[in-house]
Amino acid sequence: MLKELVEYIAKALVDHPEQVVVNEIEGEKTSILELSVAEDDLGKVIGKGGRTARAIRTILSAAATKANKRAVLEILE
Repeated sequence: MLKELVEYIAKALVDHPEQVVVNEIEGEKTSILELSVAEDDLGKVIGKGGRTARAIRTILSAAATKANKRAVLEILE
């Protein structure tokens, strides 16, 4: 569920949605989501001063809390 959420948000933000890849590493209570996008779309996902990335992490955190989990989003370069 969390993987699909991050994928949906990222694809809506970038110019090359076909290059959006989300890998989920699941632990017992924590999920680590690795987001990778095209190099020229990296700025769109991070945003000015990291605002967009912070907003995505906030939404992800709220969804994870609902599922009684903890989620960490890593944006890969």
